[in-house]
Amino acid sequence: MNQLPCAAGPEAFDAVADLYDTQPNPLLALEQRVLGSILPQVRGLDVLDAGCGTGRWLHLLSRQSPRRLLGFDISSRMLLQAVTKLGSQCDLRLGTCTAMPFASAEADMVLSSFVVSYVDDLEAFAHEVDRVARPGAAVFLTDMHPGTQATCQWKRSFSTSGSSIDVPAHEWSLDQVKEAFLERKLEFISLLEPALGREERVIFEQRGRPDLYESASAHPAIYVLQLRKPPISPVRKIARKTPGSVRLTGGRCALGADGATTASMSIVGKYIHSVRDRSRSGNGRNGLDALSEFELDLSGYLLMPGLVNAHDHLEFALFPNLGNGPYQNAAQWANDIQQSKAVLIGRHRKVPKPLRLGWGAVRNLLSGVTTVCHHNPVTEELLVPEFPVRVVSGFGWAHSLSLEPDLAVKLAHSPADMPFIVHAAEGIDEASTNEIFELDRQHALDRRTVLVHGLACTPEAADLINRRHAAVILCPTSNEFLFGQSPSLALIRFFDTVVLGSDSPLTSAGDLLDEIRFTHSRIGLEAEPAYGMVTNLAADVLRLRQGEGRLWPGSVADVAVVRDLGLTPAETLAQLTFDQIELVILGGRVQLAGSFLFERLPAAWKEGLELLEVEGHARWLRAPVTELLASAETILGSDLRIGGKKVRRASAA
Repeated sequence: MNQLPCAAGPEAFDAVADLYDTQPNPLLALEQRVLGSILPQVRGLDVLDAGCGTGRWLHLLSRQSPRRLLGFDISSRMLLQAVTKLGSQCDLRLGTCTAMPFASAEADMVLSSFVVSYVDDLEAFAHEVDRVARPGAAVFLTDMHPGTQATCQWKRSFSTSGSSIDVPAHEWSLDQVKEAFLERKLEFISLLEPALGREERVIFEQRGRPDLYESASAHPAIYVLQLRKPPISPVRKIARKTPGSVRLTGGRCALGADGATTASMSIVGKYIHSVRDRSRSGNGRNGLDALSEFELDLSGYLLMPGLVNAHDHLEFALFPNLGNGPYQNAAQWANDIQQSKAVLIGRHRKVPKPLRLGWGAVRNLLSGVTTVCHHNPVTEELLVPEFPVRVVSGFGWAHSLSLEPDLAVKLAHSPADMPFIVHAAEGIDEASTNEIFELDRQHALDRRTVLVHGLACTPEAADLINRRHAAVILCPTSNEFLFGQSPSLALIRFFDTVVLGSDSPLTSAGDLLDEIRFTHSRIGLEAEPAYGMVTNLAADVLRLRQGEGRLWPGSVADVAVVRDLGLTPAETLAQLTFDQIELVILGGRVQLAGSFLFERLPAAWKEGLELLEVEGHARWLRAPVTELLASAETILGSDLRIGGKKVRRASAA
């Protein structure tokens, strides 16, 4: 590849350093929205930002507690801005992409944001990325889309004092960029080419140029190229079929809230080995693809990450809604039902608790949930490999201030690297609001703290939560049932870190999908943030460490398969109902199958699946369905419901 004259020297970036973070940029906003939803969890990792500029991405990633943050840039004035943001959190150095100022094999992840077009020698850049990346490292490259740049004659410019500063750049094609890195034997994972969306339109409107948005939105605005440096002993080099390996072909694979690509996903054992973009990398089979034990054609389906339910009480799945609200707070509700519904509660409790927990798992599995946080002691039966869903075990917890006034002691004895989860501000009265300030007085509100509900938060309480770097789990239909109110859109947007849980059928509308639809359609939250609240962001809040909530090589193979409606993953999830969940894979093993896909499974994959009818829909589940039904029917009768949905025995015919 021929080298071209220098695209832009450090003086060009020095000139715009003071402007870079002050001028709203729709391309940067789009990149942050798309890339932010697919980046892997970096807790405990060494992350290198090549051409870090003012430290925008390093600042965002610093919230995830990486082991080290490394960055370099050609511009000393850009680095000065980064130092102001990051202080001593980051090792920042002056350097170039073709001579990176770091030792070999220093990074578990390499990110280069809007830099490729400024690089004069792509081969040297690829060589340096390969050199500093450790085996298995993830690599992300983003930039302005070269095709659209040429078509729309876009320029890279900044406005200052009535004039414009243009920054010259190369117009490397996507093929040239890919070729440079593939020649270094980096593995191609996928290529996203998103267009500007509604969120970016606001920036154009603020500038008084909605016409530019209309002309630009028809084209891909940026690209996000995902690569990986192969592990030292990659599984794909095994010269025989790998037991437990499968290839899922033909379907669209969700790579984030907005992005999906026609892909072939290889699963080996419990983990995703590769996600190969078939629309752009050809359809030939090679490596592990040719050695997979089994192949399942999922043409016409969308593959999404198994959902992460951040809050549930599994043992209450068979209960109906209980209560005659609206109430002022959760304690008032609890006292009411313990008196007025004592007989009903007692009858349901006669179902053995291990079986009630099993029904809680089934309720989650039917809605595409593969990981659930059970807000109660995690007992042995929840952690056995045969349990239908993965139950989070690594966290500290207290019920609430009203039941545990000295919960700060519990927090003090919880591991420093795990979340501490507690019900708080569950109500609409002043006492509920004051719980946030009382937690702070007890030094029980910090970056480990995860508050469930938060409905009673005032702006002052929400601001305190943000300043303490705590997180919030919302269960909006539960709030609506108990208090006649749900979190406002303004409150949801005010919280820095907020995710979704289903709570239990004692108070909620049904399952996690009901919470998602309610949050989107009733409260008005956009589909994109709602997607993160039950996938990657929920996994980050719970500090999950196996890549839950993402479909990424090296992540645990948790997959929910639904009919492809041609929408984005976020739009699909926002309207999803349980009957549209056709296949659920947990750690590489099928846990749920609808009738059509069940018939296409190999015999070995069908073993252990039992048939259950849910609201007239047949679902094959890896759960002791016969035992669960027999025990519950003996005590509660044949009219069984989980999350309001009728369940009964069904014949294979």
